[in-house]
Amino acid sequence: MFVLELQSRVPIYEQMKKKITELVMLGVLQTDEQLPSVRSLARDLGVNPNTVQKAYQELERDGIVYSMTGKGSFIADFARQNNVILQQAQSLLKEALQGAKLAGIAKKEVERFVNETYGEGMNR
Repeated sequence: MFVLELQSRVPIYEQMKKKITELVMLGVLQTDEQLPSVRSLARDLGVNPNTVQKAYQELERDGIVYSMTGKGSFIADFARQNNVILQQAQSLLKEALQGAKLAGIAKKEVERFVNETYGEGMNR
């Protein structure tokens, strides 16, 4: 399904959450599509099943997946997911901007980063 960076400082369950969210946003994982079982994914990725379970629980809490007792975890409705993911992205962006302001990064510098990220103002 995806590859994890086991040497990263980012916890494995957070990497899993991010990768699954990315796959949903890219349309690779569709609404109502079943995710691999906890044990199966843990075995495939070489991680502890508790790690996979934690990632699935947090994805469910965030509204990205839903679970059915005895059946597994499934991708939630895209419209709902999109709203949740958008809210999370806005929150992270706001935190990053506050951190940049506290670090003394000028607004013009932030605007330059935004333009680079969105591909605006680049030499063509």
